[in-house]
Amino acid sequence: MSISNELRSQIEATIGSKQVVLFMKGTPQQPQCGFSATVIGILDKLTSDYATVNVLEEPDLRDGIKEYSEWPTIPQLYVGKEFIGGCDIITQMFNSGELHGVFGVDPPARTSPEITISDAAAKVIREALEHQPGVAVHLSIDVNWNHQFGLSPAEGHEIKAESNGIEILFDLDSAQRAPGLSIDMAETVEGQGFSIANPNAPPPVKQMTAQELKRKLDAGERLHLFDVRDTDERERAHIEGSRRLDAETVGFIGTLTNDEMLVFHCHFGPRSQSAADHFRAQGYTNVHNLVGGIDAWSQQIDSSVPRY
Repeated sequence: MSISNELRSQIEATIGSKQVVLFMKGTPQQPQCGFSATVIGILDKLTSDYATVNVLEEPDLRDGIKEYSEWPTIPQLYVGKEFIGGCDIITQMFNSGELHGVFGVDPPARTSPEITISDAAAKVIREALEHQPGVAVHLSIDVNWNHQFGLSPAEGHEIKAESNGIEILFDLDSAQRAPGLSIDMAETVEGQGFSIANPNAPPPVKQMTAQELKRKLDAGERLHLFDVRDTDERERAHIEGSRRLDAETVGFIGTLTNDEMLVFHCHFGPRSQSAADHFRAQGYTNVHNLVGGIDAWSQQIDSSVPRY
């Protein structure tokens, strides 16, 4: 099904409005899919000057951009009105350094990170490799500092690190997050598994109860309370002193030191957790999510705040 001339003109106007335009699911602060989050993480390393379009807000645009680019998935990146690709292509170009060239920046040094693998972990990895000849051990570290092992053939662009006779392959982004990383074995509720200690990771997002937030506000503690809900929700109910997380507020957060106390809330908690994870990944070290969101605040602290 071909797109209308009106929608085509809208897409072309959007692509031409900025040098770098990303069609994505969600927003940079709250990506609504892992692929969009991955591309945002890559873009943030290359430039701060880009526009995003949330295709979830416009179903016609969500389908129309696929037809326009002849590409079946979202996100989609355009630079200088030229379609670059989706998540997989963008990731590959970033890892090879080609994407850095598109943005006119130098790629980071492909330095092998120093890592430590315990004897117990090395034994488990060797046994796994013996049963799958021809594959290599890959370790990815995403923007939220989640560590994921994989076994697959090497693609050639990876950065290699070695410890205890074991070779680990990292993509370019993960290698920058890996120096000093330690891999060991530990007992979990599901049995024995890998235990990874990464000194580069910022502290995890803390969970703050409504009572804790009230005590801090009453005590006059310095904190910044951000509301990640949309405008309609905020008009229904809001916490006094909170600030809606919009583009202006994101700019304000960028002026804060990374140890400022940031507290995010939404209706029940999941959306604000995503926003908090985003800013944690940006290096902020004192990030909190309000447990239960504004609904908990209404039930436990201030009943004059309407529930919905």
